[in-house]
Amino acid sequence: MKSMLLVRPAPEYAEAIADFRRECLDAGSRMDGCGPLRRMEDPMDWVRYCQAWDTDGPLPEGVDWVRSTQFLYIRPEDGKMVGTIQVRHRFNGFLAAYGGHIGYSVRPSERRKGYAARMLRDTLPFCRQIGLEKVLISCRTDNVGSRKTILANGGVYESTVFVPGRDEELERYWIDLNNSQKSENCD
Repeated sequence: MKSMLLVRPAPEYAEAIADFRRECLDAGSRMDGCGPLRRMEDPMDWVRYCQAWDTDGPLPEGVDWVRSTQFLYIRPEDGKMVGTIQVRHRFNGFLAAYGGHIGYSVRPSERRKGYAARMLRDTLPFCRQIGLEKVLISCRTDNVGSRKTILANGGVYESTVFVPGRDEELERYWIDLNNSQKSENCD
């Protein structure tokens, strides 16, 4: 598989972000790991939102939100945004119980090509860089592709939990960043 770029949202990717969003919405995709992209028609609004959460400045008061870093997964040969992945720097109550440190999505036309596993693998060094020793990742029990992505990156199953109000069960997996081995076969 060809090289990929793992980059933070920036104005030069606005068209690729809009195209990614449009394809996901047209397909009815959940867009996990995209923050509020689903609700933001102007890609520059989302770029500014992502940049605000990825700084050392204060977070909004009165909300239980956490610092997060958003990445785009760009295919250099055609500039296509094939996926997005979000790293939450710490937990709040919901993330500790359900959401975990990392959420990700791959655009519908690029699924089942190994991009999610590579994107997750390429993000783990950043997780180490911000001081995480292990990361929690969850996926719906019916999401076989996400489960395979997590397992390909050293995920170890912990438990299955029911999410109140969403009527869904999530499998919880931990990846130990000190002992994890990079998958040789993420494709």
